[in-house]
Amino acid sequence: MMQTNKNHPIGLKGFNTADFSAMVQAQVKNALDEDVGSGDLTAMLVPAIQTATAKVIVREHAVICGIDWFNACFKQIDTHVQIDWLVTEGEHVQPNQTLCQITGLARSLLTAERCALNFLQTLSATATESGKYVDAIAGTSAQILDTRKTIPNLRLAQKYAVTIGGGHNQRLALYDGILIKENHIAAAGSINKVMQQAFALNCGKSIQIEVENLEQLQEALDAGATSILLDNFNIALLCEAVKINNNVTKKAILEASGGITLHNVREVAQTGVDRISIGAITKDIKAIDLSMQITPNS
Repeated sequence: MMQTNKNHPIGLKGFNTADFSAMVQAQVKNALDEDVGSGDLTAMLVPAIQTATAKVIVREHAVICGIDWFNACFKQIDTHVQIDWLVTEGEHVQPNQTLCQITGLARSLLTAERCALNFLQTLSATATESGKYVDAIAGTSAQILDTRKTIPNLRLAQKYAVTIGGGHNQRLALYDGILIKENHIAAAGSINKVMQQAFALNCGKSIQIEVENLEQLQEALDAGATSILLDNFNIALLCEAVKINNNVTKKAILEASGGITLHNVREVAQTGVDRISIGAITKDIKAIDLSMQITPNS
């Protein structure tokens, strides 16, 4: 069974409960504006006073994530809709398990259905995929991290889902830290020059530099780097990088990235790197198969 992180996500840096709630409400409003627009024409075929009961069933193994978004979709359409959850955020569920029961006006249920399921199946997919990687490296000292390779306008939601799956957040966005890549180094002139410019900013944020070989790794260490991204290093090079890092007075945090899959992630973790960043957990996901079944009340 997947080991999931059931902490409420205010693990998102700089976010408190109110911030998180406001983010959810804003994302749901945008989704409903996109989907409903001036009104749900098809739902108008159902009598306005007709009530109904619905249940949501999951068709595959998953880690459930996105309950707040799901609830908000219905509540923004109709505050009188009642939702009773039979599972909790971060729970590992089985195929054909009922997740929740919903009661209210049939029109409201029909209008909110698609947006609610979209959020739930997408965020559950991210949490589920994250959990697979976390399980794969269990017992090692490495951590699984996300990247900025997220679905547009769902950045924070997906990063939250990563934590529900047991992973950790890399910087939230460009404003949240410095990541010096190949083109930054080329534009600045050298690793040493770009590192000194980064230190001079004194921005109070994390500074990480990406290197592509062992020579660049040594340059970064000599320049005072405390966090280094090892881009597309094979296993042998990762092992050597860890040895080099262990022999310096002030070790840097080493993060492996690039070409890492469920098939090799454990081997990567066993090299001794501190962190492993995986773009696939947010960009290469397959929506969890969910079904909402509505029954009219007599």
